Amino acid sequence: MRNGILALGAILAGTLAFSAHADAASEHTVKVYNTYCVQCHGVKRNGSGINVPALSVKPRDHTDAKGMGDLPDTEIFSAIKEGGLAVNKSALMPAWGEVLSDADITDLVRYLREVCKCGPSK
Repeated sequence: MRNGILALGAILAGTLAFSAHADAASEHTVKVYNTYCVQCHGVKRNGSGINVPALSVKPRDHTDAKGMGDLPDTEIFSAIKEGGLAVNKSALMPAWGEVLSDADITDLVRYLREVCKCGPSK
């Protein structure tokens, strides 16, 4: 029960901490990130979510401008839609293509560009 309350608190804190991003990204996109991504990528979006202790591979740090800036938008889109294996990354990154629409995934890619402050892909 305590872990559930902590997890809910972390998600709510993430929503508040990144409300500034909601100005550019839609509230819906921030909500999608907070629902599907924050458990692994963290409320600070830096790869330190509550699931990290149970993972054998640390999730990507979405605040890392260099690391994120080196990725084309198409690769980020594929990783979200088809999972980590689709882009030769960890199988622990699930495929969200059956849950999220292509428009939601495209919006997430744009949001991640805001989070990393690395601009659109090259």
